[in-house]
Amino acid sequence: MVGMSTAGLKDRLQSDLTASIRSRDEVRSATIRMVLTAVKSEEVSGTTARQLSDAEVITVLGREAKKRREAATAFGDAGRVEMAAREVAELAVIEGYLPRQLSEAEIEAIVIAAVAGVQASGGPSGMAAMGPVMKVVQPQVQGLADGGRVAALVRAALTA
Repeated sequence: MVGMSTAGLKDRLQSDLTASIRSRDEVRSATIRMVLTAVKSEEVSGTTARQLSDAEVITVLGREAKKRREAATAFGDAGRVEMAAREVAELAVIEGYLPRQLSEAEIEAIVIAAVAGVQASGGPSGMAAMGPVMKVVQPQVQGLADGGRVAALVRAALTA
């Protein structure tokens, strides 16, 4: 995925949609359609219509993946197994287009370095450092890790 042209990821989604329709893959084609709709809405939101970069498309994909994760959990908790299974299947399709997610250990290493950097520069310590540490960590993990997981690890590092 890295090194694609500006519209590369969107074009790939478009061609994969055509292929999944031809192969009659219902879940895949429906999921890609939903993702392309979300991308299109993002393109026309704001004051002027524009073409999204791959990074922006990845952000939209991340948002859609988070929705599927949350819906699968909600359906599972409500005993709607078949709906939860569909959400998990859609999530698997979306994750195929996302960059590899960082492991817990990789995120921890970034968080520990950020905490050390903020405290070394005379910044606040303890939970007061949450904001400054997140400002350092967020650009490094953007699109590569769930924000909730990152925040939990930062919180754990600051209270340790």
